[in-house]
Parts: sequence; structure tokens; C-alpha cells
Amino acid sequence: MLREAGIDHVISLPPIDDAVLPERLDDPAGFTMAMALFKAAQVQPAQGDGWVLAADTMAHDGSGLIGKPRDRAHAREMLSRWRGGAHDVWTGVALLQPLTGRRWIFADRASVTLGDLADDVLEEYLDSGAWQGKAGAYNYADRLEAGWPLACEGDPCTVMGLPMRRLAPILASLVVATEPRC
Repeated sequence: MLREAGIDHVISLPPIDDAVLPERLDDPAGFTMAMALFKAAQVQPAQGDGWVLAADTMAHDGSGLIGKPRDRAHAREMLSRWRGGAHDVWTGVALLQPLTGRRWIFADRASVTLGDLADDVLEEYLDSGAWQGKAGAYNYADRLEAGWPLACEGDPCTVMGLPMRRLAPILASLVVATEPRC
């Protein structure tokens, strides 16, 4: 998404496994922002005065946060819960400039509705293993392309892990703010 927006970046993975963290908390915005900040703090920018961008995405079913499925049965449980209804997807974002201590932290929410998904389509998907490592057990763009009955209220990029409607203007302001002035 950053590349499509024309934003030059270097990918560096933080040395943490967030899949083992607790799933059910009552504050989706706070939790995803805290996780994004924690991830960002684990990475050094490619340039000394550069920015680190980190994000964390989780689904929320009305009673708690739902992270990544532990196994196939857990993925089936998650997706079965989504069928015929809506769930929220939260992405927390942290932008840090370690050299100066400057930071931006925010969370964005989108609501996703999954229509009536046939059992055989669900089983085929589960057999594929494509659910592994995905918050809520699915990748929105891939499943849309596969013809799943999905609809999104809000920024679809939030569901895909980076709320570009809110992030792009912030990144543009940071570039303008850091360019030398004549």
C-alpha cells in the first residue's frame, strides 16, 4: 500500500511474535495502538533521522479482540462467527522518529460484513492454509478477489492493515515538514 501511494520505505520486521499475545481485551483502539508502538520501538530506522512505521490489526466481535487463529479449527470458528453478520477491524498505527522522540499514534476502525458463505467454499479456504497468520483468519483483498460476499464500511485499507486514508496525509505532512526550506 505504501508503494502504491508512492512512499519510499524499507521493510524491517520487529523481533516479536504477536500471535502469542492475549486475544480478548475490551479496548480495541488502545490495544492495537499499544502493539503498534511496541513494534515500532523494536526497530531502528534505515536512516538515523528516519521514521519507523508500525501497525497492528485485530478483529473485534463485539465481546473482545480476535487475533490470528491458532490452528485450522480456530480459523473455522472465527469465520463461522463472521458469516451473516458484521465485525469491526481495528488497525493501530505508530510513527516514531527515534532521534527526536517525535511520534504519531492513532487507531482506525472499519466494519466488515460477511454474507452467506457456502460451507464448501469455507472448507476449501481452510484447506488452503491461507488463513494462517491473518487477523480474523482472512485477508480482505484476497477474499474479495476470490468472490466472497464481503462489504466494508470505512477504509478497506484499515482491514488490510494500514489505514491509508488517515496515514497518507500524515506522511505527506512529515515529508513537507522535514524538507529543507529556502
